[in-house]
Amino acid sequence: MPDIIFRSDVTVELVRSSAHDSDVLFAARVSTQGEQTLEASKGDPAATDARDRGLINYLMRDRHGSPFEHNSMTFYVEAPIFVFREFMRHRIASYNEESGRYRELRPVFYVPGPERNLVQTGKPGAYDFVAGTPEQTDLTVEATKAACTFAYEQYERMLAAGVAREVARGVLPVATFSSMYVTMNSRSLMNFLSLRTKRDGTHFPSFPQREIEMVAEKMEAFWAGLMPMTYESFNLNGRVAP
Repeated sequence: MPDIIFRSDVTVELVRSSAHDSDVLFAARVSTQGEQTLEASKGDPAATDARDRGLINYLMRDRHGSPFEHNSMTFYVEAPIFVFREFMRHRIASYNEESGRYRELRPVFYVPGPERNLVQTGKPGAYDFVAGTPEQTDLTVEATKAACTFAYEQYERMLAAGVAREVARGVLPVATFSSMYVTMNSRSLMNFLSLRTKRDGTHFPSFPQREIEMVAEKMEAFWAGLMPMTYESFNLNGRVAP
């Protein structure tokens, strides 16, 4: 049996993108300038002046959302399966995930790191998490590793006996790492970030599970570099998707 790997992190890589603040601007201006915006759409992708910034902020503030859809970002994500199940509740992106039917799944499992808060306080819809005791942390790590190790041993045992991968995978826990490509535009990403990150000063507070927030934070960092004006306006207007 291959060595079992336990991880407390997630992987997010920006694979390809066509996303600039200028994509928002030429899409918005077609409503008043028509075919004149064709030249703007082919030119320098930079958007720098106060007029451009003001238009983006107006669109964000008044929630004129469609101009933010004329761009694309594709991310590669490695995370535990339970993160992907939450992620795919967002029907605003295109997904392709590795298949346990067609390949033998790797023995890589998520285990909470020492900084992961373990104890839930408050009520559903308005709760928070606080640090666990050293005993709770030790128990969580020990129990997770023991369960994942046993599950993968049984998975390998079934495969060795000739059981199909799609059947054998049923014993594996949702802590198993998977990988996927996800493609979305900036409007969809803003919707995702508004729900899957927790920030002070947002118009609508969110209470995401920490593991999907870790993915969201890495995606946000890539997007902030691609579309700085749009990103700034998103934050100035309470992190509400237009």
